[in-house]
Amino acid sequence: MANWLTDYVRPGIRSLFGRKETPDNLWTKCPSCGQMIFHREYKDALFVCEACGHHGLVQARDRLAQLLDAGYTVLPVPAVAADPLKFRDEKKYVDRLKEARTKTQLDDAVLTGSGTMDGQPAVVSVQSFAFMGGSMGMAVGESLVGAAQEAIQRKAPLIVLTASGGARMQEGTLSLMQMPRTTVAVEMVKEAGLPYIVVLTNPTTGGVTASFAMLGDVHLAEPKALIGFSGARVIEQTIRERLPEGFQRAEFLNEHGMVDQVVHRHDLKPTLVRLIRLLMRQGPTDLMIVPEADPVPEPAAPAS
Repeated sequence: MANWLTDYVRPGIRSLFGRKETPDNLWTKCPSCGQMIFHREYKDALFVCEACGHHGLVQARDRLAQLLDAGYTVLPVPAVAADPLKFRDEKKYVDRLKEARTKTQLDDAVLTGSGTMDGQPAVVSVQSFAFMGGSMGMAVGESLVGAAQEAIQRKAPLIVLTASGGARMQEGTLSLMQMPRTTVAVEMVKEAGLPYIVVLTNPTTGGVTASFAMLGDVHLAEPKALIGFSGARVIEQTIRERLPEGFQRAEFLNEHGMVDQVVHRHDLKPTLVRLIRLLMRQGPTDLMIVPEADPVPEPAAPAS
């Protein structure tokens, strides 16, 4: 026999006054200081923790929206062989690609936008670390070649934001071949007399560092970004020496001449705009102020 109090009244009261569950995606925990940040405020702050200044990972589409003016065009990723080596480890490579595409809503680990930056023509390619660690496979190589061709056609600078763990092992030698291919793409841009600017973000390692990431006319980096080829532990084991504090971080590389400037994410777009105007020779900017030269005195008249 049903009990009216326990079966009907108590559940009704609980539904009225019960604790409501908070969606998991409303808050983000800073991986550096542990501060809980309201997700909307975190996005408005360009995914930078206001408590400690930690620069969090940014999705590729958000990067393009942060840098390019409204109305830019996203270039399609060129079609490549889906699984040329029929590779399988714990999972089939094709299954890993499907999972990454579902998770990121990207076709592969790079997204290219063609548009303007504060009115200046620009082509911007962004690597997505969320897509299989930003690993460089054939699709990434083809995309960067396409980005270079787009920049040449539009007579616009090419800007690449790197974030990668290196080559994509599931594509073997075909992945390693993208290193010389992307190098040739960069040379195409330079031979056309156009600027090639690299923004090194956390992390930039492996074959990406050994190819297009370190070939820029100017290298910018975000604060504390990890930049290198091999991991620090591998290097220490090879040379049998303890590495200095902060080795492979953006600030260390800036001090030793490998990075031109470490730029806070909030200042990245205006810095890039100033660089574009300077490198495209569009007049003086506040990035570099050249003092006027003192007038050369006229030679004294020879004594008679």
